[in-house]
Amino acid sequence: MSQIDTLKPRQVWSLFKHICDIPHPSKHEIKLRDHIKELCDAKDLHTIIDKTGNLIVKKSATKGMENRLGVVMQGHVDMVPQKNADSDHNFVTDPITTYVDGDWLKAQGTTLGSDNGLGVAAGLAVMLSDDIPHGPLELLCTIEEETSMKGAFGLEAGILTSDILMNLDTEDEGELYVGCAGGADIVAKIPLKTIPTPHDSIGFEIAVTGLRGGHSGLDIDQGRANANQLVNRFLLTHAEALGVAVAQFNGGTLRNAIPRESFTLIAIAPSNRQALESTIKDFESLMRQEYGKTEPNLSIKLIQKEVPSKIFTKDLQHQFCLAVAACVNGVIRMSDQFEGIVETSNNLGIVKSNHQYIEVVSLARSLVNSARDYACRSIAATFELIGAETQIEGAYPGWKPNPDSAILNTMIEAYENLFGKKPAVKVIHAGLECGLLGEPYPNLDMISFGPTIKGAHSPDERAHIASVQKFWDYLLYSLKNIPHR
Repeated sequence: MSQIDTLKPRQVWSLFKHICDIPHPSKHEIKLRDHIKELCDAKDLHTIIDKTGNLIVKKSATKGMENRLGVVMQGHVDMVPQKNADSDHNFVTDPITTYVDGDWLKAQGTTLGSDNGLGVAAGLAVMLSDDIPHGPLELLCTIEEETSMKGAFGLEAGILTSDILMNLDTEDEGELYVGCAGGADIVAKIPLKTIPTPHDSIGFEIAVTGLRGGHSGLDIDQGRANANQLVNRFLLTHAEALGVAVAQFNGGTLRNAIPRESFTLIAIAPSNRQALESTIKDFESLMRQEYGKTEPNLSIKLIQKEVPSKIFTKDLQHQFCLAVAACVNGVIRMSDQFEGIVETSNNLGIVKSNHQYIEVVSLARSLVNSARDYACRSIAATFELIGAETQIEGAYPGWKPNPDSAILNTMIEAYENLFGKKPAVKVIHAGLECGLLGEPYPNLDMISFGPTIKGAHSPDERAHIASVQKFWDYLLYSLKNIPHR
């Protein structure tokens, strides 16, 4: 038996192990979705795959509970694929390898997928059970939440019949979420202008690694370093004096994960090698001092590489570094309405270059749609000033809190009855699907909760084992006590 098989509640962890065994990064989650469908079909549950690719499962109420309000449990079946630089894991073909570390379940060098695998496992466990009391139930498994929210965008009216939606995708046990931020991607493409590399040059890679990264919504206020900004800061400060010519930028892999690594290919004159090596060491030391305990494993190294055949023109390199420096990153504004919560932010998530252009992808979030839109326009304008083509894509609305929510009152009371204290009621600076799901179903009474998960969207992701039992007990108690029609 693997360690995960010994954890409780068995029915949830067993299904989560199934989920880990089937590769399911965003845009490659169909095999997992179909496996979930097969498990439900085997229990003679009614299953639907809609036009977008979402899975909907329906289950009749247990005897005596037919007159309860209907509940749809909702989660997404894709995961964020992030790994450490020394990992050879292939997220499309390889299962996630898990291990227990004290009170936590972790993965070997990769994201764990507890976001949102544990929520899906819990909802599925309810659907497959024979002895859990509940009213009319539905399970909604959406696709591509971590990349485009395609599943939530494409859900059509008329498929769901429930009155209440339980989103099982937040990451702090003991907290109920009643609102979330909206977001949008800003894509800037700067036309590439190159010249041949001087014949006497030598090649190096500036490798920024070891950063904590994290969720671009939940962790954006933690003061963590952005690998794209670190290497840009070095170039803006030292490139001219050292004669550093950039040939390639590559930093970050996902717009919704704070960039943990960047790799920048450069060329210099041999006479500047010693000065460059010394300056890199000094810069690394300076950044370690600035970030202190926030980034204990920060590393900025110089690695010798083959000499690139072409380098950016001096004008393009300078203008690009100015634009990245000017692009707002991190917290833009804190909320007036919700104390201690970020209202608006941006994550400068991806910088990559090819033979045609340099592409920069950011994700702006806000609890206020108008503030989100202005942040997007401001970020786009920063790159338009240097001739970039920009596009704002995939905008999704926030989820506005409902002060008259009946399910909120029910679940506050349920938590008090189970655990002897009130849960915290919050909004979250992350993109839950509730705002989108509410558009075709405006009468759904929605709430979000989940077990404790830390380090989501990074290889530091870990699930607190004991919180999963509490989350499970709370879910079952709440389903048993759903109000009558």
